[in-house]
Amino acid sequence: MLTATDRYLARLIAVPMLGTLVIAAMLLVLDKMLSLFDFVAAEGGPVSVVWRMLANMLPEYLSLGIPIGLMLGILLAFRKLALSSELDVMRAVGLSYGRLLRVPYMYAIALALLNFGIVGFVQPLSRHAYEALRFELRSGALGASIKVGEFTNLGKRMTLRIERSLDEGRNLQGIFVRAVSRDGQSVAVTAAQGTFLATDDPDVIIFRLRNGVLVNDAPKYKTPRILSFSSHDLPIDLPQIENFRGRDVDREKTIPELMVIGRSPATPDKLKAEVRANFHFRMVEVVFMFLLPLAALAFAIPPKRSTSALGVFLSIVFIVTYHKVNQYGESIGALGKVDPIIALWGPFILASGLVLWMYHVIANRPGGQPIGALEVAFSKLGKQILRLLRFGRRRPAAEGAA
Repeated sequence: MLTATDRYLARLIAVPMLGTLVIAAMLLVLDKMLSLFDFVAAEGGPVSVVWRMLANMLPEYLSLGIPIGLMLGILLAFRKLALSSELDVMRAVGLSYGRLLRVPYMYAIALALLNFGIVGFVQPLSRHAYEALRFELRSGALGASIKVGEFTNLGKRMTLRIERSLDEGRNLQGIFVRAVSRDGQSVAVTAAQGTFLATDDPDVIIFRLRNGVLVNDAPKYKTPRILSFSSHDLPIDLPQIENFRGRDVDREKTIPELMVIGRSPATPDKLKAEVRANFHFRMVEVVFMFLLPLAALAFAIPPKRSTSALGVFLSIVFIVTYHKVNQYGESIGALGKVDPIIALWGPFILASGLVLWMYHVIANRPGGQPIGALEVAFSKLGKQILRLLRFGRRRPAAEGAA
């Protein structure tokens, strides 16, 4: 049963945690959205595909945002308790730090399971879907091959140019088409208007042209044949679009699939190293979340009679740096230079030792402050900066008085 203190602490953690998660996801999405709009516009694709690509990127962003949200949610909650002296009252009535961490660990366990489901099962499938959309845009499978005002090649033997597109592509104007057959016969057509029509054959469409001129030439013709028409149907063979690859990349495999590939004797050594590195990278990122409540508590509590926010800054640096170290460990593990277990679980053991030491100092040493030395150093640095700023302001005033 949760006590009133537990429920109070749960509310304090939930608000900043959810806020941080939403803000982090929005910032990542906005940054990616700009590049995706540029990419889709360059490929001539529909705008709607941007939202589909962003939706497939959300699991990856959540896998990064959830640990940061958990860390800052717990940290800001305990920081508020410390600054308002509520934490001192709780400690005075017999609540140890271990007891106060019961609710944070409930959050940590729930979010770790959620993150495991994301990185182990959802993210690989969404990554593959994202790459499939990129492939379809580049290949023209999403209708991105025809661009208004530009010459576009449909296959190797047809060139098309459209001056204007109205009614969402249903009314095309200022049309030029040139096609060359295998026997050397060529057809060049200009038309005022046109529209694409589907046929029973999925590989062939009809381009219905109106009010134009057709020029037909062939090696056996002495002079080209010219035909004016009010309506003409031009069949167009759609270019063959290569199918997208399967989920062959290790990052697009689920956790069970990685285990099967990594244990198979038929797996090449290079692929086995990549699979093992990716598997341990995912697992160590999830397990690391169980250290976050301890780290957040150690970073949250400032020195007495201080409102320094250095711990908030250091917590973000700590979690981002550890993530980057894991990425580097995965890369060298995939190359086979270092065993993935050493490359990824070695930094985890070091980070665990640091976090446990910080928690021991804050919980078991009276007045203990694991980042106390950094607090003093940054306090002195801040005073020096303020002194320089004040000196810069006073000097012009003194020169004016002289």
